[in-house]
Amino acid sequence: MSSDILVHTEAGVSTITFNRVEKKNSISSAMYAAMADAVEQAAADSAVRVLMIQGDATIFSAGNDLGDFLNAPPAGQDSPVFRFMRALSTFAKPVVAAVCGPAVGIGTTLLFHCDIVVAGDNAAFSMPFVNLGLCPEFGSSMLVPQMFGYHRAAEALLLGEPFMAEAALEVGLVNRVVPPTECNAIAQGLARKLAAKPITALVETKRLMRKSAVAQLPERIAEEGASFSRMLREPAAREAFTAFMEKRKPDFSKV
Repeated sequence: MSSDILVHTEAGVSTITFNRVEKKNSISSAMYAAMADAVEQAAADSAVRVLMIQGDATIFSAGNDLGDFLNAPPAGQDSPVFRFMRALSTFAKPVVAAVCGPAVGIGTTLLFHCDIVVAGDNAAFSMPFVNLGLCPEFGSSMLVPQMFGYHRAAEALLLGEPFMAEAALEVGLVNRVVPPTECNAIAQGLARKLAAKPITALVETKRLMRKSAVAQLPERIAEEGASFSRMLREPAAREAFTAFMEKRKPDFSKV
């Protein structure tokens, strides 16, 4: 298990914690592998009744570690990032998330696969895929319009600009907004409350609520993944990533 990902199980709740604050909890391939393992183990362990995902009071996740991502881009559906996506999107038990500070890219899109999300009042959500010359991922091209409505989804996905906790509460992405220093504890309390309920009822209720989306989700995630991988090799993405590494504004006028 990567030391950048901590996993702790207590009182029926398996908690995954991003533990790379010095790198803004940016997610490396090794971290994706550790998270995929943790989610798969939680799914198989009958003692685990609820999964929780959390970060630090100052940062949830800056998304992909771009250096690691460029050096070792995902290679097929068995790559760590796709393993994690598959494990979380098919997880049958309740998932609770606690989000404080920036939640960028997959830091936001993974929340659409959670059941209860508690946000610190410092949370800032963004899906800046277009700004990197890429397309949405993790089913977000389907799930964001379903939750936000088309026009708000278009603003979030086409402009890729951050929106704050109160806006996320308004569109239904988060359940409540709390002080950042209390966020993880409040979310953990909700997770333990869920863990005390009958697991068969929790699983069946979640299955019924998500039935229509789940039927289409694997195909959409696979389609997004194929487009994402193709676009990663195209001029717009190369310019975006080069500009990021060179700490300059990208110029898309010739791509």
